[in-house]
Amino acid sequence: IVCSAGGLILLSPLLLWISWCIKREDGGQVFYRGERVGLHGRMFRIYKFRSMVVDAERIGASSTSEDDSRITNMGIFLRKYKLDELPQLINVLKGDMSLVGPRPQVKWAVDIYSKEEKAILGVRPGITDYASLIFSNEGEILKGSENPDQDYMEKIHPIKTKLAMKYVKDHSLMTDIKI
Repeated sequence: IVCSAGGLILLSPLLLWISWCIKREDGGQVFYRGERVGLHGRMFRIYKFRSMVVDAERIGASSTSEDDSRITNMGIFLRKYKLDELPQLINVLKGDMSLVGPRPQVKWAVDIYSKEEKAILGVRPGITDYASLIFSNEGEILKGSENPDQDYMEKIHPIKTKLAMKYVKDHSLMTDIKI
């Protein structure tokens, strides 16, 4: 909580500039607030800078490829440098997320967890984890996909889930520091 509050204060000029750029581009909302499954299966709204057109979730898949036409010009920049994730410091401050932990998933992905995989819901989701480091190019992997949700489930989800299970098993302050 202290780190997230400090980060929000320290980064406030950058956060304000990004907000202004997003608003200037198309006049839409600055934040995307998608529903995610958190600790013990509790639903929460994740904060991200909006990097796609207004109402993008209604006109396409929940998984996003690098060449998705819904990504705005500012969104390309934000995603490239992972700046769209910075508002998740608000989620950390609120207690929905931690700095380190398995990335929170959308409900439909959690609904297909096996009994063993549901252990992932026993730890607070985080801004970064093993999978964030390995799949920093997730959009590139899905590039050109006809069905990004299906390709995500086949190519990325199984490995991310295994890495989340590894985190649950090895969860400690030292693990968080290493990540």
